[in-house]
Parts: sequence; C-alpha cells; structure tokens
Amino acid sequence: MFGIKFIKFQPSEYVLKYKNGKVVKEGAGISFYYYAPTTSIVMVSIASSDCPFMFEEVTADFQTVSIQGQVTYRIVDRKNVVGLLNFTLAIKNGNKSYISDDPQKLPVRVSNLVRVMAKKHLEDLKLSDAIRSSESLANNILEDMRGNEEIRLLGIEIMGLTVLAVQPNKDTSRALEAETRERILKMSDDAIYERRNASIEQERGVKENEYNTEIAIENKRRQVRETQLDAEQAEMKKQNELKNEQLDAEINLEEKRKTLIALAAENSKAEADAKAYELKAMMSALSGVDTDVIRALAAIGMQPQTLIANAFQNLAGNAEKIGHLNITPDLIREMMIE
Repeated sequence: MFGIKFIKFQPSEYVLKYKNGKVVKEGAGISFYYYAPTTSIVMVSIASSDCPFMFEEVTADFQTVSIQGQVTYRIVDRKNVVGLLNFTLAIKNGNKSYISDDPQKLPVRVSNLVRVMAKKHLEDLKLSDAIRSSESLANNILEDMRGNEEIRLLGIEIMGLTVLAVQPNKDTSRALEAETRERILKMSDDAIYERRNASIEQERGVKENEYNTEIAIENKRRQVRETQLDAEQAEMKKQNELKNEQLDAEINLEEKRKTLIALAAENSKAEADAKAYELKAMMSALSGVDTDVIRALAAIGMQPQTLIANAFQNLAGNAEKIGHLNITPDLIREMMIE
C-alpha cells in the first residue's frame, strides 16, 4: 500500500508510536507498520549512557583545579523525558535520526549538574585537600545528583559517577612539586638526624650501662672489702680479747706467784727465825761448855766423811806443832771403809 512502511527497533530502544496525538503502541525492541503522514515515532534509548566531563573550578584558597571524570546514567521514565525533550525520529530511506538536537542536550544538562555539585563541594576545600579528594568528591556529587529534583523530572537514574583526577594548573603543580620535594628532602634530613640522634642515644645508653655496670662492680668490690675488713676487725677483736684474756690469766698467775713467793718468803723467814732462835738458844746453853765437849757432841752421829773432814781441820789448826805427816789415798780409803 502506498505510504505504509515497516520499521523495526533494537531491544535497547524504547519506542512510542503516536497517531493523531495519541500513543497507539509503545515498547522496547518492537516493530510495526506505520503511515508516515499521520504517524509520529518517538525513540528513547534505555541503555546506560556514559557522559565524560572535564572542567575547572576554584578551591577555598582561590586555586584553580581541573576536574576530570565520568557520570553514567540511563532514562527510566520515557514518557516524562519525551514530554520535556523532543525525541521524535525522522526516517528517510530506512535511516533513523532525530529531528531536533534535544537528545544531545541531555548529557550536557547532566554534565552541567555535575559541575554545579562539584563547585559546591570544592568551595569548602583547600587545594591540598582538593587534590586528594577524588573518591570523597565523587561520592558527594553522586549523592547530590541522585537527590536532585531536575534529574528526577527528567526521568533519569544516575547509575554511577567517577572522578578520575583533581589536578592543579601547571604553575601550581610545579610549586606543589617543589614544596613536596623540599618537604621530602626535609623528611630525609630529619630521618638522618633522627637516626643520628638515635645512634647517639643508643651509644649513650650503652655507655651509661657500662658506667652503671662499673659502678655496680665497684660497689660489690667495696662491699667485699668492707666485709673483709669487718671480718678482719672481728678476728682482730677476737684475738685481742683472747690476748686480753691470756694477759689477764698471766697477770692472775703472776699475782698468784707473787702471793706464793711472798708466802714462801714469809715461811722461809719464819723458818730462818725459828732456826736462829733455836741456834741462839743452843748457843746460850753451850756458852759455858768446853769446846772439846762441844766437838765431841757434834761428832756423835756424823758420817765418816764428816769426821775425817773435822780431823783434817784439827790437824790443819795444829800444823805448827806437827813435824812430818804422810797421808796416802790408801789410808783415806781404809778410814772411809771403817
């Protein structure tokens, strides 16, 4: 039939067939015949779309940073989006194209919303924090996008958002690199200084341990010497006590000897006095007796040797009266025998 055509769509393409301003057929991946003069065909892609973005913003410390990333979305409310944007197809010779540029405006709108959300968060971050905030920034933007009213009205679902990099401009980057390099060099110097200090502290600790050990050894030696001195003093004290005891004993012995000698002297004196008295009494008794009688009395009971000695004493006393006298050993022996 003239003017009637057949068209087929892919499963990722959601189609609304309008006739006389009313939807007469809709669905994903459908096919149908249509009459071009009275039919309008609207096609919305229900597949996910990746929208890369890259823009510059200013941080809280007025530093420009470049943000690069990607947002993934898909259209979930087809009727809502086609009510706001024109997704009508122009079909010529089997080729499909949109009659307006509204479908290309949708990723731009999404990208602009991402930029607005990123600007809001970067205004609270300093440069040093911003360049390290890729993950947290992405999470914050994603949360804001999912709760955004415009996104909801467009019938879009935000599936994911990634911030690949937050980078400063070249001059700032070189300055940061220089600052970081200086900080790293300072950290290296500090590490060397700390190692040296640690080595010095360790060496000092070793020296202190050595000194403490020497002090402990010296204290032990002093204690040993003091113990030895105490032992020697105790031994000397004991020896002195023994000597004192021995001296006291000798003194007591000498005292006893002195007392004994004194007693012996007194006894001897008393004995001598008794003998002298006896002799005096005898002499008094013999004072009127003849000498020869006294000699005769004295000879009584004498030993032969004593008698011979007395005889020779009498001979010696009368030697001037004796002319010649021979005394031989035989005579003396015979006198001793008798």
